[in-house]
Amino acid sequence: MRSIGQNNFLIGCLCASGCEILYGLSYVFTKQATVSVSAFALLGWRFFIAVMVINLCVAARIIKIDLKGKSLKPLILLALFSPCIYCVGETLGISRTTASESGVFLACIPIGALIASTLILRKKPSGLQITGILITLAGVVVTVVAVGAASSLSFAGYAFLLVAIVSYALCSVFVEKATTYSGAEITYSMLTLGSAVFVILAMAEALSSGTVGQLVALPFHDRSFLTAVLYQGIGCSVVAFFLTNVAIAKIGVNRTASFIGISTVVAIAAGAILLKETVTGWRVIGAVVILIGVYTANARRGRVS
Repeated sequence: MRSIGQNNFLIGCLCASGCEILYGLSYVFTKQATVSVSAFALLGWRFFIAVMVINLCVAARIIKIDLKGKSLKPLILLALFSPCIYCVGETLGISRTTASESGVFLACIPIGALIASTLILRKKPSGLQITGILITLAGVVVTVVAVGAASSLSFAGYAFLLVAIVSYALCSVFVEKATTYSGAEITYSMLTLGSAVFVILAMAEALSSGTVGQLVALPFHDRSFLTAVLYQGIGCSVVAFFLTNVAIAKIGVNRTASFIGISTVVAIAAGAILLKETVTGWRVIGAVVILIGVYTANARRGRVS
């Protein structure tokens, strides 16, 4: 029994880390894509590709979905928070700020998840979890200060990122409560509803501006857009969603959320290397502090919560 618990803990940590690496790189792709296209065009194509891929996986019996006799209401609630609300907040926030800023702000998700888990699930976090998350928050503060004059100073962008933080935290809590569904079923439901919502929004936007033809042809004429939607559709919407759901099932909301600081570090590094964003010594220090916070929150197995 002990080895099974340790294996679950290791699997959960690896899934959480892999997910955050994928998300950290996604900020760069989102930033590049939204320079020339709208957020809804990006989200519409991203989730259209994602739902096509996951349906192919179902058809090929790579994953199994069995929702017969199960209530769909919890799944709809999950999908409402993420991807629907979360992805709108994230995409619009990233488009109005820098990739590194977005990564820094979204690293505050553990704080939101901790509060939501405490209030809704009535789960008391361990001392190490609280310490680790506080260290992570300190790293975020250092990084925000380091951004300084180089920041976009977009209050609208920050507001959208705040919406993303709250919705992701709530989604994480409801994923942990959805014990009657498998990780594949949760992921499938989230992608299906997300695809329906974002394709409709993208088409409505295109109809209002008379650019339906351009929307349909985007991936075939814009290589950077195609790269972005393929990466996000498959890497972030299918693989990362599945990894997140597995991680939450194995190690809980609080521990999974504590890994989010990794995406901040990846976003800062990717922004510097790929987008040539300025990286100062203080940003590096902030990134290191964030990683220390992640390690502290998961230093001992203790009681998985």
